[in-house]
Amino acid sequence: MTEPAADLAQPSAQPPAQPSAQPPAPAPAQPSPQPPAGTLRASDADRDRFADILREALAEGRLDASEHSERLDRVYAAKTMGELEPLVRDLPAGNTSAPAPAARPYAVGPTGENPNLVAVLSGAERKGRWRVGSRITAVAVMGGVEIDLTEATFTAPELVIHCTAVMGGISIRVPENVTLHGSGVIGVMGGADVRAFESPDPQAPSVRVTGVAFWGGVEAKAKRGKTVVDWTKKRLSA
Repeated sequence: MTEPAADLAQPSAQPPAQPSAQPPAPAPAQPSPQPPAGTLRASDADRDRFADILREALAEGRLDASEHSERLDRVYAAKTMGELEPLVRDLPAGNTSAPAPAARPYAVGPTGENPNLVAVLSGAERKGRWRVGSRITAVAVMGGVEIDLTEATFTAPELVIHCTAVMGGISIRVPENVTLHGSGVIGVMGGADVRAFESPDPQAPSVRVTGVAFWGGVEAKAKRGKTVVDWTKKRLSA
């Protein structure tokens, strides 16, 4: 008998296919580092908010008039939040663990106007009966601006008037029983005559004059015989 033919050669087993290499997943983007909170630049709204805290402390007797005036000057000179925070750290409103003081009644009601008064080789004025807000910007370039607040209704505890007088003049008149500050006006071959006054009533509105006078002048003073009799009722009933 013939022997059976040898088995046909079997194909060699193939190794399993290897999956194609995948590119590594990109690393998650790292957030850019945030600057420390104390180095953040302060806004006008931030300075106004800290000024309100100081006025509340003055009304409650926590600060006397000289301490309030000194701190208020530093508030409006501050550039960063780190400069603002120490000014209220010892006050209840500046301490988050302490209860916030109750809101004052005359802070209720509609807000007033925040006008921009510009006089270039001309004149601009704002006077009469009107509702003034928390900020006025006045610019006089070889012209004149007149701001009369003696018949105005104050709708904010603090009014800041920012002045720029270039070979021009800005005149401001206020009632004689409001607080008037003017340490923030810089004269460059010009001058500022702000007759500061601290009202004995801690609830009185405060007017702060800031800015620069370049070959020009800024004048602010109380008008004799003109008073805000009761700004609380005026604001609530207007």
